Order: sequence, then C-alpha cells, then structure tokens
Amino acid sequence: MKIGKVPESVLKRSVLKQIHTRREEVLLGAGVGEDCAILALPKEDVFVVSTDPVTGTSKDIGTLAVHVTLNDLASSGAEPVALLVSALLPPETQEPEIREMIQEMEAVCGPLHVQIAGGHTEVTTAVNRPVLTVTGIGRARRERVITTKGARAGQDVVLSKWIGLEGTAILAKEKEKELLTRYPSHLIREAKAFDRYLSIVPEAATAGKSGVTAMHDVTEGGIFGALWELAESSGVGLEIDLKRIPIRQETIEICEFFGINPYGLISSGSLLMVTDDGLGLVRELEREKIPAAVIGKIREGNDRVVINEEERRFLEPPKADELYQVLG
Repeated sequence: MKIGKVPESVLKRSVLKQIHTRREEVLLGAGVGEDCAILALPKEDVFVVSTDPVTGTSKDIGTLAVHVTLNDLASSGAEPVALLVSALLPPETQEPEIREMIQEMEAVCGPLHVQIAGGHTEVTTAVNRPVLTVTGIGRARRERVITTKGARAGQDVVLSKWIGLEGTAILAKEKEKELLTRYPSHLIREAKAFDRYLSIVPEAATAGKSGVTAMHDVTEGGIFGALWELAESSGVGLEIDLKRIPIRQETIEICEFFGINPYGLISSGSLLMVTDDGLGLVRELEREKIPAAVIGKIREGNDRVVINEEERRFLEPPKADELYQVLG
C-alpha cells in the first residue's frame, strides 16, 4: 500500500465496517474525519485507562493487542468499555491484512461488549512489521478500584491458569516448522491454541467480588517480573514456592527447545491476586471453571524469595522478556 494514511475507501471497507460492538457510554465513536472519541460516565464511576503496544509478533496481532490491554483494565477492577487503536504498517501490507487485523480485534471485543471507538491507521517506512498500539478505557466504581499497591504481609498470593501462555502460543506459531523437527504436531497445535486462555477478564471479575486487595496481570518479563513488580509497588517481601507455579507441559517443551526460561516468558492469561484467603479464592475461581493455585505468601521486609525444595533464590528486577531471545 502507498505510504501515508490508508485511503478513505480502505478505511470504510476494511476498518469501520468491521466494527460492530456499541456501548452507550460512547457518545461519538470511530468515523471518517473523527479525531476524538467522546465518552460519558456516571458521577460515581471513574475512568481507568491503559495503553500497550504489540511488537513481538505479526501473527494474530489484533487478538494479542486487545487481550493485553483489556487484561490491564480488568486487573485494576475495571469493566472494559472502549478501545482506541493506532496501527503503523509497513508498505508491503495488503488491504486483506488490515481487514483481518480489525476482525481479530472485533472477535475479542464482541463477547466482552467492548467498542472500538477510534484510532489511526497509517502505512509508513518507519516500521518493517506491523506495530499495533491499543489504548483501553474502562469504568469502575471509585471505591472498588484495585491496584498493585494493596498487598499486606501475611496474605496469600494466588495465580490463575498457567504461566507462559502468550509466549508459548507466539513461539508455536512463529517457529512451527522448527518445533516440528522435534515435537509431534498435536503438541504444537495445542500450544498454538493457547490464545483461548489469554483473557483474564473473567477471573478479575470473580476476584474483585471476593475481596482481593491487589492484582497484577503477568505480561512481559514473565511471572518472575510480575512478582517483583507487585512486591515493589506494595513495598513488601515475598516467599514463593516454585513448584506451586502452574505451567503447561507444552510451555516446558518449547522453552527447552529454544533454551529460554519459562519463568521470564511473556504470560498474558495469568493473573496474580493477593487475598487474605487464598484457598477460598481458588475455590471461587474453580466454580467458574478457572484453574488457580496458591503459590506463596506476602512477607514483611524487602526480601523477595523463590523456594525450590532446598534452594532459595532472590528475585531481581524484570529483564528483557525471554521471547526476544528467539524473535528479537
């Protein structure tokens, strides 16, 4: 496609016509010539806003970008309302690729009742693969906003689903041919399908009703990075049992193949929750068919320790995600 803003005909045909979900809070949404979206909320509610780029992969980029941003909103106790989307595309991009990207996004937004309310789509030589940045807007009651700052000594740390889901799915898609030289096709097929687990909106909703005091979704830097960020934000220590951290066998195999650490692998789909009653929260989540486990405790002080049988290691500040060792 030609460099610059995508033509109006392409915008109407492959972007705007693919957006179907509408919210009453969005007074003015995406349209030709509209540079702003207009939203209104009741006085007792607050806006919760988050933005994220997706740069590590071009496969299913629309799906990943939406999940990452909606998960940020949900982990703050907010109901996702609308998205603003900025897409920077290399000149070799074809119109069907734009349409597919928007359709992927709408496929995630529709069931969660989230409106794509605006954005910008441009073809530029500044990028050599698609860069998609999504800004999410959510609503929450002022008194019910949950942050990463609410962890207190003595509380339980609970993790939903399994670590490494997003990174495993990306690697299985981007490196399928290489992986098939060692592993059976059914293992790679299942790993590619981990996309179905990427939303943490359901568990965040359940956790919010169950009295959690802090939540943090596990993204770049993996579970070790997310644990550090949670503890740093709350100014507390941690004691985590490595063997209690849930992980799928597909993730173990794929990480072994590339020689990377699954505990530092991007992990959208997992949510860290802090609560006084970890086992009670696990039961509540299991009633919603969401697997979860108590993986450790919040402690006094600043020591952030991971225990593996007799071995104790201290967590460090987040580093570059393990995914970039393979795709960087």
